[in-house]
Amino acid sequence: MRQVLPALAALCLAAPLAAQDSSRSPEAVADAALDAAPVWDGHNDVPWALRGRYGNVIAEFDFDDTHAHGGEGAPLETAMHTDLPRLRQGRVGAQFWSVYVPSMAEPEAVQATLEQIDVAHRLIARYPDELQLALNADDVERAMAAGKIASLIGMEGGHSIGSSLAVIRQMYALGARYLTLTHSANTPWADSATDDPEHDGLTDLGRDVVREMQRIGMLVDLSHTSEATMLDALDVAQESGGGAPLIFSHSGARAVNGHARNVPDSVLARLKDNGGIVMVVALPGFLSEKVRQHGAARAGERARLEALWLGQPDQVEAGLAAWDAANPEVLATVSDMADHVDHIREVAGIDHIGLGADYDGMDSGPVGMEDVAGYPALFVELARRGYSQADLEKIASRNMMRVLRAAEAYAAAHASDPPIETPIADQPVTD
Repeated sequence: MRQVLPALAALCLAAPLAAQDSSRSPEAVADAALDAAPVWDGHNDVPWALRGRYGNVIAEFDFDDTHAHGGEGAPLETAMHTDLPRLRQGRVGAQFWSVYVPSMAEPEAVQATLEQIDVAHRLIARYPDELQLALNADDVERAMAAGKIASLIGMEGGHSIGSSLAVIRQMYALGARYLTLTHSANTPWADSATDDPEHDGLTDLGRDVVREMQRIGMLVDLSHTSEATMLDALDVAQESGGGAPLIFSHSGARAVNGHARNVPDSVLARLKDNGGIVMVVALPGFLSEKVRQHGAARAGERARLEALWLGQPDQVEAGLAAWDAANPEVLATVSDMADHVDHIREVAGIDHIGLGADYDGMDSGPVGMEDVAGYPALFVELARRGYSQADLEKIASRNMMRVLRAAEAYAAAHASDPPIETPIADQPVTD
């Protein structure tokens, strides 16, 4: 009876809320949810756009309007997806800014990542009325309460730590609050989703990377990793007395779209016990299976034409133009993104869903969510599908807040544990 009474009480409290939701339009339910719990997005590549467009010299950068940023000869010539007014339109209250650098030799990657952390700090400091650096969950709450966008830093790609636990600790000290274990290529200690398997998941060092990140309170991000790496990381967390929750900062559901970057059901089923979260990506090729198949067919046609017309690029382009005319572009929509949310809810549960769109790290979001102003469209679509205001608040930011607080609690409980030490390889001594 003691167990039944709280459940009955919860149902009694939930019933009026459910009735209230049913009496309001989807737009009203979405609006109320985003008022109560602004969006906390898991992955935005503005710092990389700053590096590509401006070489990180941002004195003249105007974050109030990035529609026309780029220019002839710039590495990224299109308008950006992100600026402060559009973040407000999108109801964004917290943002992980990605300090991504591409896969490269590890010493260079460490330096480049430090440069990206630096430019992220400088960007946040330039807009103190709009942005506020957040190093923990309390900081996020304070920033949101003050009407500012809580700005956190996430590292993308394990090459950025130079295979060094010491570097992880120092990156954390500089404000990095998650590390994506791989990017498009394997690291010496972890397999990527989009590279040939090399380690069958995590090596011994890779497992120590996960343990040390959890010990200090840095979130372990499994986007971009192979299924074997995902499962190994879950095993390490389970061995650590349950460990801290793991995250996917920008991924979809592989059952909906078969791309290797998405999360398979084998992992979703275990994520519930771990307490982790999948922050659903907005990249069209990861959302719509039709878009993915169209892209693969076009790549196959290009390869066929290049084999037929060696040394004749004009013939290749003419043939590809004819193929394009006969096979119109397929577009992803907000509904496709909602399908991923539906599937993750079905397998892992409503408490394990967030958003990590990947704006400024892709060509465009889906139709209706082309840039950061579009998040409300997704919430309206989910409300149409029967998601309650409470459900939408969880997806917007409450789930991510729970995850970060759990990681911080785990780190606090293990604050007296000694750092994991690994020997440094001998370096040649020169005068």
